[in-house]
Amino acid sequence: MISHSPLLSQPLSHFLHLLLLPLFITSVASQCKNPPIIFNFGDSNSDTGGLVAGLGFPVNLPNGRTFFHRSTGRLSDGRLLIDFLCQSLNASFLSPYLDSLGGSRFTNGVNFAVVGSSTLPKYVPFSLNIQLMQFLHFKARTLELATAGFGNFVTDEGLRNALYIIDIGQNDIADSFSKKMSYAQVTKRIPSVILEIENAVKVLYNQGGRKFWIHNTGPLGCLPQKLALVQKKDLDPIGCISDFNSAARIFNEGLRRSCERMKSQFSGATIVYVDIYSFKYDLIANSSKYGKKNILIANVLYIFWYYVDCERRRDMKHTCIIPHIFGFQTPHRLLMQACIGP
Repeated sequence: MISHSPLLSQPLSHFLHLLLLPLFITSVASQCKNPPIIFNFGDSNSDTGGLVAGLGFPVNLPNGRTFFHRSTGRLSDGRLLIDFLCQSLNASFLSPYLDSLGGSRFTNGVNFAVVGSSTLPKYVPFSLNIQLMQFLHFKARTLELATAGFGNFVTDEGLRNALYIIDIGQNDIADSFSKKMSYAQVTKRIPSVILEIENAVKVLYNQGGRKFWIHNTGPLGCLPQKLALVQKKDLDPIGCISDFNSAARIFNEGLRRSCERMKSQFSGATIVYVDIYSFKYDLIANSSKYGKKNILIANVLYIFWYYVDCERRRDMKHTCIIPHIFGFQTPHRLLMQACIGP
């Protein structure tokens, strides 16, 4: 498990750089000339425009207001964790796989993540399995075009040396609760979700991938959208939904054990389990230490009204300033500042 508390006072980009050193230590010289190639699979936590490109679904301001100063399809006021990762490795931001107008040849990698994605059902867009199938098509087509001399594309060596990131599972848990499943029913489904992630790593490994970064899920019970729908008796000592966070922790422990198993099964592979839950929970539990006051209470009271009002009025100067103070950009997503640290 990754130590989280001492790192919160530092820029997250520094944290990511330290975290990834073991993955690239054997090829430091080549990194200086060529930034690492990254393939990302996931949901809204790392979607850099897949929802907009894939379904045409609008993602308007205030998303994008603090860094890009325009909407980019990210459900954030600025950059996401995947963006900080790319910057820490001197790599370009990842383009969404389905973005036909971006002009990218994906030489630095591809982002297959799409808002709302889950592991199950397997054949519903854009599940982890669908994203994996997209990768397989991308690989075959890229190598075909490169062999035919159609220009600069990711090579077979680049695919072998790439970093493969999987950040998914939150929606599997959240959707189960939203369907009024009991706590026991939700937790019973968790092994199937973890198995899908294992299968994805196995497929990528068999395709030559050797460097994997696997995120656990965050404290689902602390999201404003969830908190607005429950009674006080359902909350833990810091004000988050007990059952939701308990299910998230069960998922995370199962995923951690899965990563340990895969390390022994997949010869030559480096698999890093990233403890995002502890990072986010500490940020919320100790919000005053990081410059945020009463983060959960403030968001339950205000986040829906202000977010909807920002969407309707586009009054970026006045209407949208409050969520920036509270720490969440939307009912689902932390602000960019929460990723950077104070």
